[in-house]
Amino acid sequence: MRLRRKNKSPAVLSHEFVIQNHADTASCLVMGLLLGVVFEVPAKYAIIFIAVQYNVTYTTDDNSEQFHFYDYGPKDIATIFFYMLVAINLHAVIQEYILDKINRRLHLSKTKHSKFNESGQLAFFYLFSFVWGASILNAEEFMVNPASLWKDYPHSRMLFQVKFFYICQIAYWLHALPELYFQKIRKEDIPRQLCYICLYIAHISGAYILNLQHLGLILMVPHYLVELIFHASRLFYFSDENKQKGFTIWALLFVMVRLLTLTLSVLTFGFGLARVENPGFSIADGNFNVLPVRIGCLGAICLTQAWMMWKFINFQLKKWREHVKNQIPKKKITNTKNKRTKKEPNRGQWHNIF
Repeated sequence: MRLRRKNKSPAVLSHEFVIQNHADTASCLVMGLLLGVVFEVPAKYAIIFIAVQYNVTYTTDDNSEQFHFYDYGPKDIATIFFYMLVAINLHAVIQEYILDKINRRLHLSKTKHSKFNESGQLAFFYLFSFVWGASILNAEEFMVNPASLWKDYPHSRMLFQVKFFYICQIAYWLHALPELYFQKIRKEDIPRQLCYICLYIAHISGAYILNLQHLGLILMVPHYLVELIFHASRLFYFSDENKQKGFTIWALLFVMVRLLTLTLSVLTFGFGLARVENPGFSIADGNFNVLPVRIGCLGAICLTQAWMMWKFINFQLKKWREHVKNQIPKKKITNTKNKRTKKEPNRGQWHNIF
């Protein structure tokens, strides 16, 4: 009898070793930075990675009340890196303890397996981000007064929740780039995922750096709701192909959110910011309210929305063509059956006998 060979562990620092142990490596780095806060010497360096930086405190004239705001700066890169590691750990936990267990029960094909994992990860993220963003909008009442999008610009002083929300958003989408390698995404899917990941990073970082946090937050929340409905519907579709009603709701809301995004963007960049009292360009003050920047931001948003609508229309046309192709053979079968029953009524009886 031949002895069974044991599966050899991959070589250290090889591709397979990095892929299999990337979550453990990220968790070790997170724990190392957290332990650094405990000790006095490394604490002043570790705190840059963990805590939100650039705290600015304002006091009233009688010093009876203090207001805490936050600015942005180069130290935010370290904070984003830390929460990117946290996102990698959460990604691995969701994949191993939730999505992999469901995949074993569904017995999906390789293509559906990859799409199921993608939608599962994004559904968790969109749900969390939508609830968090909606709570900020409700607390700050940004939606009640649309003039707050451009009034008192630049909005260089952020509340803690707003800044931390943007830090986590940028960190999550940055973590999605190495995950394309860690999760062994198929080569056919990499260009599509890489495209929307880069678009998210560019738009969210642009809103954060250009002090357009209010506009970015209002545009992100409904967009995340639509994406949540799509990926949740996709998950239900993989479990049961008859469950397709969610895609209809997604299609209606998708068009409405695109119109809302274009309306608010034109209103903010075309009318609001153009008429504020302090136009000008000053990096020190965080003021980027000049015509080239406004045109660039509005053009980027409009091009992105047009691209998304073009992809949406092509997707709907493809589904409609597939539906028509599936209906043609069914009509032919029913027509031939009707003709046989009319012309040869007794033939069916003999076929039943034999």
